[in-house]
Amino acid sequence: MKLFLMLGSISSFLFVVLGAFGAHALKPKLEAGGYLATYETAVQYHMIHSLAIIAVAILTQHLNATGLLHGAGWAFLVGIIIFSGSLYVLSVTGISILGAITPIGGLAFLVGWGLLFLAAWNQL
Repeated sequence: MKLFLMLGSISSFLFVVLGAFGAHALKPKLEAGGYLATYETAVQYHMIHSLAIIAVAILTQHLNATGLLHGAGWAFLVGIIIFSGSLYVLSVTGISILGAITPIGGLAFLVGWGLLFLAAWNQL
């Protein structure tokens, strides 16, 4: 599906930009606040799940379970926004309450991987 290929590409572009921005422009601030590892975790999960969205786009052309695949793609996108997004904002602002919503994004990632598994299972 073209939509997931475009979303995955945009998300991948953003993880490269945010990773570079964090490694260069924000590094002193992140180190001083003790949030460098948190920011790096956000970028890592952002990267993995951006590539997962691109995989969903490719798989929709090869598997019949497109409803499950679409659900997986949306779950990955929601996970990136909530999980990585909350960690990005936490790292830059120090607002620790944002850590409370991060697990919701992690749950969205798990839902995405579960739906991807079911899409594959339905092909058996």
